[in-house]
Amino acid sequence: MRTVTSCTKLKKRAKCSLSLHRSHQGFSLLGTWVTFGGQISDEVAEQLMTIAYENGVNLFDTAEVYSAGKAEIILGNIIKKKCWRRSSLVITTKLYWGGKLQLEYVDVVFANRPDSNTPMEEIVRAMTHIINHGMSMYWGTSRWSAMEIMEAYSVARQFNLIPPVCEQAEYHLFQRDKVEMQLPELYHKIGVGVVSWSPLACGIITGKYDNGIPESSRASLKSYQWLKEKILSEDGRKQQAKLKELTHIAERLSCTLPQLAIAWCLRNEGVSSVLLGTSNPAQLTENLGAIQVLPKITANVASDIDKILGNRPHSKKDYHH
Repeated sequence: MRTVTSCTKLKKRAKCSLSLHRSHQGFSLLGTWVTFGGQISDEVAEQLMTIAYENGVNLFDTAEVYSAGKAEIILGNIIKKKCWRRSSLVITTKLYWGGKLQLEYVDVVFANRPDSNTPMEEIVRAMTHIINHGMSMYWGTSRWSAMEIMEAYSVARQFNLIPPVCEQAEYHLFQRDKVEMQLPELYHKIGVGVVSWSPLACGIITGKYDNGIPESSRASLKSYQWLKEKILSEDGRKQQAKLKELTHIAERLSCTLPQLAIAWCLRNEGVSSVLLGTSNPAQLTENLGAIQVLPKITANVASDIDKILGNRPHSKKDYHH
């Protein structure tokens, strides 16, 4: 994806078959999901965005539904206040439930979740309309299956419309099948890259749930009862045990467990961007340190991680890493 920023702290590399460049393996800030307009103040949100931008992060992801629309308003206000060059930013948002950003256009608009009640041709034509009218530069999918993405691509080619360029998918140490089994074929055949979200599994991989559910954590929120139940389940306890083993690898590499987990995601060649969620500056700074950890994850280290996890998908064509 693109950045025209002159920032040199992060390397640049092209991905997703977009004519956009983006900071190395595309770190971006997904603080707008639960945090912006929800868990944190506007002042902290501005502080987080400033730290991210000054460290080479240029892709900011949001959606109309996040915090009932407040996330888009806060994101737009911060961009306007900071007077950052619009061309130095990559802004992505989503459509599903229905000018809060105060921007003339977004860079990528995502169709969030497939809509079985709407013909694929109608969806692709709508997205093409959005792009042709200057509202967005590209469109992508979110939580679509590989088959649905391929159908959209085929429809676009058949009717001379614009195909999707990336899929936003959940990807972390404990969620691997889709990104490593289903999507690599699309990446290699038609250039659809992955914008991965939840690299720390909603905070599970940070280790903060080792001794239960902290009061200030996401799992303590009423709307995240499902996460609390997941953490306290038998599978959740098994995951915590594996995380303790992975901590030894992190110590060996002189990094934190979150940095190891994020760098591990970035190592996958099909992953264009990793969306980071954060609620305070120290957390964000720590997560950004994953860039320095990335070169340390050699084939041997990746193999050691796989042995602990015991969940590596296997296919005839192994595109992982």
